Amino acid sequence: MTNRLSNEVAIVTGSTQGIGAAIARRFVAEGALVVLNSHRDDDHARAIADELGPERAFFIAADVADRAAMELLVARTVARFGKIDILVNNAGMNVFGDPLTLSDDDWKRCFAVDLEGAWNAARAVLPAMLVQGGGSIVNIASVHGHKIIPGCFPYPVAKHALIGLTRALGLEYAARGIRVNSISPGLIVTDMVERHFAGFPDPEAERTRQAALLPCKRLGTPEEVAATALFLASDEAPFINATDILIDGGRSQLYHE
Repeated sequence: MTNRLSNEVAIVTGSTQGIGAAIARRFVAEGALVVLNSHRDDDHARAIADELGPERAFFIAADVADRAAMELLVARTVARFGKIDILVNNAGMNVFGDPLTLSDDDWKRCFAVDLEGAWNAARAVLPAMLVQGGGSIVNIASVHGHKIIPGCFPYPVAKHALIGLTRALGLEYAARGIRVNSISPGLIVTDMVERHFAGFPDPEAERTRQAALLPCKRLGTPEEVAATALFLASDEAPFINATDILIDGGRSQLYHE
């Protein structure tokens, strides 16, 4: 590692598994001080923080859908580390269903986490970033924010909106030193995706089928998403703002009958 985030302070929401955990690990490896987050306070979440080292990382349980909880998380981060340089909005949830049978609660929870959660966290960190004259916010969106897949409603609606939030905030604060970008992963092999594969009669056959749909003929890894988050959060991307980067092996650009 090259110490690309030396003593930068980062909050990574939804960072106790999958893409979020990979981002937290990579940031710490690159010298950052990281606040891990989940809506659940459990042994697994705290074990991730212990693995990364108490001097470099600590865990705060907070639901991103709760504005007051996110404000408290930010206040505790500033009290511990003195500043906030980076926010990665990774917390999210899948809500896939039929539009006409979807419950009001599922609709509201999807937007509360996938869209409002990112705004709650951004709204909480922006005052500190404005005072210090800079910062980077990276939102984890989705290929669903670019292409509509039938049967996945309302998740793509929230992810389209998250990319819109990214662009709007990026332009709003560009002249004040704050960059806001997003990443749109495609099929990334997280624990959740592994569980999805395990539900098929032949998990390996389903994995092979999914990989064959990609131009590169392989699935993505959380570490590949983390590498892009690192780039966007670092000083290597000072002129990249209000932009979304697709990480999907080129699948979204491929024409399908």
